[in-house]
Amino acid sequence: MIKQQVGAGSVFRFEGIPSAGQMIPLGFQHVVAAVVGIITPAILIADTCGLSAGERTLMIQVSLILTAIATLLQLFPIFGRIGSRLPVVMGISFAYIPTLQAIGGAFDLPTILGAEIVGGCVAILFGVFVKWIRPLFPPLVTGTVIFTIGLSLYPTAVRYMAGGNATSEWFGNPRSWAVALITLAVVVFLNYFTKGLLKLASILIGMMVGYVIAYFAGIVDLSGVSGAAWFALPQLLPFEIKFVPSACVSLAIVYVVNAVQTIGDLSSTTMGGMDRLPTDKELSGGIVGQGIMSIVGAFFGGLPTASYSQNVGIVTVNRVINRAVFTLAAGVLLVAGLVPKFASVLTTIPQCVIGGATISVFATITMTGIRMITEGGFTPRKSAVVGLSVALGVGITQVPGCLAGSDFPGWVSTVFGSSSVVVATIMAILLNLILPKEAENSK
Repeated sequence: MIKQQVGAGSVFRFEGIPSAGQMIPLGFQHVVAAVVGIITPAILIADTCGLSAGERTLMIQVSLILTAIATLLQLFPIFGRIGSRLPVVMGISFAYIPTLQAIGGAFDLPTILGAEIVGGCVAILFGVFVKWIRPLFPPLVTGTVIFTIGLSLYPTAVRYMAGGNATSEWFGNPRSWAVALITLAVVVFLNYFTKGLLKLASILIGMMVGYVIAYFAGIVDLSGVSGAAWFALPQLLPFEIKFVPSACVSLAIVYVVNAVQTIGDLSSTTMGGMDRLPTDKELSGGIVGQGIMSIVGAFFGGLPTASYSQNVGIVTVNRVINRAVFTLAAGVLLVAGLVPKFASVLTTIPQCVIGGATISVFATITMTGIRMITEGGFTPRKSAVVGLSVALGVGITQVPGCLAGSDFPGWVSTVFGSSSVVVATIMAILLNLILPKEAENSK
């Protein structure tokens, strides 16, 4: 454990340059914690949209680069307003996946990118007016939405554990399930029976073990790696961009929810590492930077960005807030993103391995929502808000076509029928405003 010294160059001060012996392992610790969350959303959305192997490699490459730049923007704000100037890692996020999959399944990747630009603009507006909008999203509302996000991700994880989709030769195959369950077992073991770096890197190590087993089981296909370049810059507009109003509305709502989650992550960072609450300027800058990076990312084929709670957790544990440590982590991710060969190797990770590793991530997201909901006790009022919001949100998506009748405009099904997160968010906000507050204290 690092001895807490707060002099110049200390890892416990935001400014200064610590020694390489401290900075390098602490920086790589954040890389290990973030890397699975960076690459997996790109793989999931590429599969949803039916992209080629080369396009999937490009999306992973851009995900790594965008995460690096988004993190640097938070560390070194532009004009003192775009970025939080706090020790956070920000990048491609799982939280958008249910809605992105719904849009990608109904439309295509260009529609996702167009909706992403609109969502980024909404995030910027949220950041500018954060002081006034924030009261609409207390922990009860935010927790309900996060809980719904976790629930809606479970089918994705299970489908991947089974081998991906029905068209795959490995779907439903016993070998796929064996690899997935072994991967999950390694993740669980490292999470609950080890400490330090092994515990922190549990998902990464689990995927590595699963990958090796999958290779010997004949599931891994390395044929596309040899043709990938060793160095390449991201391409501007590698995909077309389309603006479909219904898709834009759906994703904009999710952007608002993730802006609220960013407030929670920034608050946890400052309280855990700096013993204070974040200022309005820091919150505003962090969310505005998140929105701008999402807009910029769309023009390069990237996915939406958000703060990384797993890296926030590291800060709250070790209290290391030195900007140089996070800059090193961003630099490593940037270099990795400039090497398509590395990205192409990541595309060979079998879907059963991804499913076995990420189901634990999705479970954690769900339980995070439950913790937020039950903060301060669980009352009948909370039960009504959560129960009705989740029932409608999840229920509607479980009945395909229930909002697609001839008397409904086409956009209704896209906005409200394709993603449980949208309906759950709207219901949670409305119920929290409508239901009498005094019921909170009744037993």
